[in-house]
Amino acid sequence: MPQLVRLYIVSIAIGFALALAFTTLLLVLDVAGLRHLISATRGGWIAVLMLIVFHTILFSGTQFGIRVMLMANQGGPGGGLRQCIHLQRAKASAAARPDPR
Repeated sequence: MPQLVRLYIVSIAIGFALALAFTTLLLVLDVAGLRHLISATRGGWIAVLMLIVFHTILFSGTQFGIRVMLMANQGGPGGGLRQCIHLQRAKASAAARPDPR
């Protein structure tokens, strides 16, 4: 299996675990009355399923992005060339406005 595909599958698994933990915390802590709303509604399980699915998409995408950015090649000096910057004063004129009184 290619390394990038394996990385993506691992990121999805980590994102799913984070989504389960986050959704569980949302329901246990009853944020904004969410637990009561889900338990009092006949189709509340659909809302829980949607929370888990969309949080999985969010967290796995974030996890994958972070991992890909960390894979960047760290070789070479990097940082560009150092250049001296000589500061100079800017010439500006300011005229006083007449007093409106």
